[in-house]
Amino acid sequence: MLNPVSRLHRFVAARFSPEGETGLHFTIGVALILLAALAFGEIAEDVVEGDKITLIDVQLAHWFRERATAGFTELMLFITHWNGIAGSSVMGVLLAAWFWYRKAHYWLVVVLAAVPGGMLLNLALKNIFQRARPSLEDPLLTLSTYSFPSGHTAAATVFYGLLACYLVRRVRTWPARAAIVAACVAMVMLVALSRMYLGVHYLSDVLAAAAEGAAWLAVCITAISTLHRRRIARARGQEVSA
Repeated sequence: MLNPVSRLHRFVAARFSPEGETGLHFTIGVALILLAALAFGEIAEDVVEGDKITLIDVQLAHWFRERATAGFTELMLFITHWNGIAGSSVMGVLLAAWFWYRKAHYWLVVVLAAVPGGMLLNLALKNIFQRARPSLEDPLLTLSTYSFPSGHTAAATVFYGLLACYLVRRVRTWPARAAIVAACVAMVMLVALSRMYLGVHYLSDVLAAAAEGAAWLAVCITAISTLHRRRIARARGQEVSA
């Protein structure tokens, strides 16, 4: 019979083992989920209570509007429309088709769960918080839906985050991996910037959306990866017993 210290040691060792159904991948996934959810909760609490971040929100919204230029506005409109519901759906379908073509069934299930699921989650959160859009004179873009959290930013976080996870697994060198992550993070930041610049979201909207998207993506990847590993483990067990 193992003593409590030995049990704890075995439990911790199992959680940080690269192998197993609930090993290192599961531990990292749960940690990311908790951190992202905590970040979202802190931002949401500040918005609901009208803390300092809401003052920064208004100041930044007016700062962007006062410095808007025609050329930059066109660029921001292109980015924001490309990463809207239609654009994100098209990119999601194309990525799913690529995974199907490559017979990457695990990644196919992830994209089918993460992209539409993330959109539905964001819609639910918008209706829970019901925050009004920024109110500006002569706005660059006008929308009647709720503001918190940003749907565009959440969708970009899920899509480009998923793309980064897949590509990082495909390359071997750390410089290439760093470049992939940097490019995907830059795309999410550009989408978030476009929403703030166009005056349809506050800073807290896009920060909360990034946390929301990261948490949801971590849930999808962790859950499906764990189920995939469990299926492999059971198959191996049946081969051994046979």
